[in-house]
Amino acid sequence: MTTIPVTNPRTGEVDHWIEPWGRAEIAALGADLRKAQQGWSEAGITHRAAVLRRWADAIEAHAGAIGDAEAVDTGRSRVAHEVPHMVVASIRGWCDAAPTLLEGARLQGRSSVTDTVSFDTELDPYPLLGVISPWNHPFLLSMLDAVPALLAGCAVIVKPSEVTPRFVEPVSASIAEVPEVAAVLRYVLGGPETGQALVDEVDVLCFTGSVTTGRALAETCARRFIPVFLELGGKDAAIVTASADLAQAAAAVLKGAVHNTGQICFATERVYVDRTVHDEFVEELTAQASRLELNHPDIDRGHLGPFILGRQADIVDAHLADAVARGAVIRCGGPSETLDGGRYMRATVLTGVDHSMTIMREETFGPVVPVQAYDHVDEAVRLADDSEYGLSAAVIAGDEAEARVIGRRLHAGAVSLMDTSLTITIMRDVEKTSYGASGLGGSRMGPNGLLRFLRRKALITRSGPVTDMEMLREDPRS
Repeated sequence: MTTIPVTNPRTGEVDHWIEPWGRAEIAALGADLRKAQQGWSEAGITHRAAVLRRWADAIEAHAGAIGDAEAVDTGRSRVAHEVPHMVVASIRGWCDAAPTLLEGARLQGRSSVTDTVSFDTELDPYPLLGVISPWNHPFLLSMLDAVPALLAGCAVIVKPSEVTPRFVEPVSASIAEVPEVAAVLRYVLGGPETGQALVDEVDVLCFTGSVTTGRALAETCARRFIPVFLELGGKDAAIVTASADLAQAAAAVLKGAVHNTGQICFATERVYVDRTVHDEFVEELTAQASRLELNHPDIDRGHLGPFILGRQADIVDAHLADAVARGAVIRCGGPSETLDGGRYMRATVLTGVDHSMTIMREETFGPVVPVQAYDHVDEAVRLADDSEYGLSAAVIAGDEAEARVIGRRLHAGAVSLMDTSLTITIMRDVEKTSYGASGLGGSRMGPNGLLRFLRRKALITRSGPVTDMEMLREDPRS
């Protein structure tokens, strides 16, 4: 395989190359990890948690280098340097929770059909998990599934996006400092061919990314009869009622729409506002959006970084152009700008939109806030649910009770009330199911985020002699 070039999102220039892993290398690594996994699983949860706590300490020691590398990968600084500490908190949180979760998942009892039969259960981890993670949050999203899987007793191979691979070197340095982790967790670099080789090698797969790629991977995993867990795209809707505090609502919507330059799966990408307050809301939203600054030329200043993937700017520009051609009005912001080779976009508010426009149907993944008026709450719910996606949503009303009534009607896996994008705050606490094309398989959130990596084995015992041989007679009178 030839080397893969990597572009710097702030300069638009190739300044890094990666050597992709081949099929034979992946197979050899898989065999090594499977051997190590046996001892890792048998060592027990107390041991695994203690080892991972040591790894969390090593990540903290390398946090500066990891943050620096991710800052180059993504073109942003503050979030890049926060992420290592978010991963550390996740590891320690899962280590705290895992023993109780595993103990609670083991069942024992007596048959409800035959009182001479009793049972107990064992939890058997899938030997080897494959993780294919995306470019928008490179380190964090490479670990969301890997950490609970390691605690469950799996070995893990992670293939991050070839768009943002620089963080792997300092993360791998932290892994190398804890030999027990190094034996069961490895990163591999490469493009689609490496990803396919990974899928062919593992026993279970977790993928975060586009619907198109997720569908193809689901088909591959189905042919192999292995489980696949997909976290795919979103087109999150926010409903703002007439009773809402409009300044607070605008702030919540803007935060949800433009955080990380809109490059998050649960970004607020559609806003429906009661017609009686629509104009006032738009005025407030536009004023707040206009105050946000690009973090150019200084990466440590401003609010919006560059597009991590340059061609994503082309997609967002196309969505904007389609909307304007169909009658939408740009209230602030506008198409992307090229600054010193990087692609940037200012926070953009759009009105006069409807569902004939691409920007209201397809995932935009940019800092754009399209606002549509509604006349009745029933209409707002209908519009919010008029999507192939159902990852998450939001309702902002005069009070939580009003928001809750509306939120219960929405077809989305997580609904933030009186705010947007709250999903990230409950990752280990509450399960949620993605609706529609936004995902497939068990939730990565809550207890299931760990338990889905375990197969349940029932050990069934009869007490006393076998007494039901009469059931085998064809003629009970004989």
